Amino acid sequence: MTKKLLFVTTILLALCLTAFAADVTGKWTFEQQGRGGNPTTVTLNLKADGGKLTGTVVRPGRNGNMEAQITDGKVDGNNISFKTSQQMGDNTITTEYSGTVNGDSISLKVTRPGRDGSPMTSEVTAKRATT
Repeated sequence: MTKKLLFVTTILLALCLTAFAADVTGKWTFEQQGRGGNPTTVTLNLKADGGKLTGTVVRPGRNGNMEAQITDGKVDGNNISFKTSQQMGDNTITTEYSGTVNGDSISLKVTRPGRDGSPMTSEVTAKRATT
């Protein structure tokens, strides 16, 4: 009987934690410095399903918008994390995102390889898009 009660309590606790996960599903935008110092708008299309986060990251490129699929996406309470990968010539560039959701904004740390290969981290604030 004790094992059954412990099992049911554990399941209920897991469901409660999922219910308190941040409402991250939707379209979010932030600006980052682009070529020549001009600001570039990046769009996050996020979809949370329990603790799993999927979607895309879209940013302008030389030949139109570049879209990268989100991988390894996680939602843990108000914390989110995910990765994207893009092919640049013969190289695969992986960018890691981690942040905290606070209402209609996400404070994000974005880490990607710099020109010399060492990690380069920037901090941005994504805002929930209204359109």
